[in-house]
Amino acid sequence: MENITSMVYGYSVNVIIALAIFIIGRKVAQVATNIFVQFLEKSKVEKTLKSFLENVVYTLLLIVIVLAALNQLGVQTTSFIAILGAASLAIGLAFKSTLSNISAGVMIVIFKPFTIGDYLEVAGVTGTVEELNLFHTIFKTGDNKVIIVPNSKITANNIINYSKKDVRRLDLIFGIGYDDDLKIAKDILLQLANDDIRVLHDTEPFVAVKELANSSVNLLLRVWVKRADYWEVNFDMLEKVKLTFDEKGISIPYPQMDIHNK
Repeated sequence: MENITSMVYGYSVNVIIALAIFIIGRKVAQVATNIFVQFLEKSKVEKTLKSFLENVVYTLLLIVIVLAALNQLGVQTTSFIAILGAASLAIGLAFKSTLSNISAGVMIVIFKPFTIGDYLEVAGVTGTVEELNLFHTIFKTGDNKVIIVPNSKITANNIINYSKKDVRRLDLIFGIGYDDDLKIAKDILLQLANDDIRVLHDTEPFVAVKELANSSVNLLLRVWVKRADYWEVNFDMLEKVKLTFDEKGISIPYPQMDIHNK
């Protein structure tokens, strides 16, 4: 009877200590996690990555606390850790694609190849980034469609970021006939570029013969504009060149074939 009482007493003490380890340890884990989050905020870590790291740190601390409590109860934690490791491996294999998306999302957040609001071309998708999380990136296209792309697809492909730089170069090609005056055509292109106040003149507009094609002499007009003005200048310049060429008698030939009968 005394042995049974001693065993019950000893086990009760261990249970109380285990509960104390779990309760106090959980509070300590929460405090430690909050301190870690404050450090991340001071380091200006992205919100998505901060939330992910917060969950990871708290979960790891909680696992350590649970193992310590079980060890106090006499449970062989060595075998428990082995089982936990095997389970983690099985889960990792089962969710391989999901984990790859998470790791890709973390890489995107850390290295910042793009941010919310950037206009990208990646993985066969062109659009504006509306949302980024650890699993996928959400794009909105020009015709207001929403496309969801897994993060692993993004990091596995080349990323073209049209919003990274404030200034972009605009290249336009105009074909004129072989019988047209080349000098007049070049002067028209330069004049139109210089007259447009949206064209930047840190680098002067450039006009040159790009190609002697089958049915036209192709001229290259190269100007630098602000990113926000890119498409407006593109469309306006095409219209102005067409109207001015018509006015000055400069033809814009279309592909044709001459057949000679002998």
